[in-house]
Amino acid sequence: MSSWAKLLGSAVRGLESRFDELRAREQRRPKQIVAYRGFGTAEVLRVSGRVLANDPLWTAGEEDPWWRNLRATWRRMGSAEVPGAVVEVEIAGGRARAVTDDEGFFRAAVQPGAALRSDRLWHDGEVRLPGDPGIHQPVHVLIPPGEASFGVVSDLDDTVVQMDVANRFRMFREVLLGNARTRVPFHGVAAFYRALHRGPAGRRLNPLFYVSSSPWNMYDLLLDFLEHRDIPVGPLLLRDWGVSEYELLPSGHGLHKRGAIRQILDTYPTLPFILIGDSGQEDPEIYRDVVRDCPGRVLAVYIRNVTPAPPRVGAIRQLAEEVRAAGSTLILSDDTLSAARHAAEHGWIDTGELAEVAAAERAAGARAEPEAPTVVVNPEGGRR
Repeated sequence: MSSWAKLLGSAVRGLESRFDELRAREQRRPKQIVAYRGFGTAEVLRVSGRVLANDPLWTAGEEDPWWRNLRATWRRMGSAEVPGAVVEVEIAGGRARAVTDDEGFFRAAVQPGAALRSDRLWHDGEVRLPGDPGIHQPVHVLIPPGEASFGVVSDLDDTVVQMDVANRFRMFREVLLGNARTRVPFHGVAAFYRALHRGPAGRRLNPLFYVSSSPWNMYDLLLDFLEHRDIPVGPLLLRDWGVSEYELLPSGHGLHKRGAIRQILDTYPTLPFILIGDSGQEDPEIYRDVVRDCPGRVLAVYIRNVTPAPPRVGAIRQLAEEVRAAGSTLILSDDTLSAARHAAEHGWIDTGELAEVAAAERAAGARAEPEAPTVVVNPEGGRR
């Protein structure tokens, strides 16, 4: 580990200890419920969230100074969790209770008491504290309707939002000093994801799921980013971060992602999926494993090339061969338009959507006519 990483790790551990001291002095009276967007089926709806003793954060602005963003990060990462709180979730006439764990998390499974509309993607409910009726929060749960053609599982950092995860100094600078409005998506991503969401019929019924190793403390920021950039919102499956003496970032990145993706695919056993990630970490390897372990479930794998070094490209070329052998397709490209063209060729998005993706790249100064993808294996592969 480099010296700067050790110093930053020591600083973060110090902040974490200070947070623990401050939280220990509080009475832990609940002040808010953070209800995460959930997903499920007509038989069971799964909802999760946290109960916190902090006041809600303010809405970020594009012109907020760095010190205000740093203060928000301090507040966000120093959340005061409320363990042992009883929450009640109500959706579609069904109710369930849950108790928060030591980190303030709750998870509830709700069986609807009434039939759910089959022509909509999102269903609304409420989470509340039975002992404090003044604290409640709306919750939204996704159920793919029967008309959905496929689902999408996407990474976030360096796939949707430009974060430069390979350079941890730049990444931490953005995390600490930026906000949801200062983060920038890759060119054409918003248009492409809207096209996938609409599908060839234009109905906005294909679900999107975001699986990331970002901490749950960043949930509000990531959701605000998606909404602000007009990127289709979906359930965010994040993870808890811990800081130890020997580790600045959490381990088990691949384990978390594989488990989350498998949970999604198991929840919807008849729905095929498109997987989208980047070359910076383990996305190609993780997605190769998903294609191999879930035969016939993955239409295509789209990987954004953020590490163009020849050894990494060569490794992904080999992974693409393994994906082809397992019955799907892996495309590695430097831009969004190449993936959009492949999706249009296979009938997953309307060909008319390509103009919007290309226009978005032109407006941002990207190539309007990109070169061929770096790697295309089995271009006719994937299920229609």
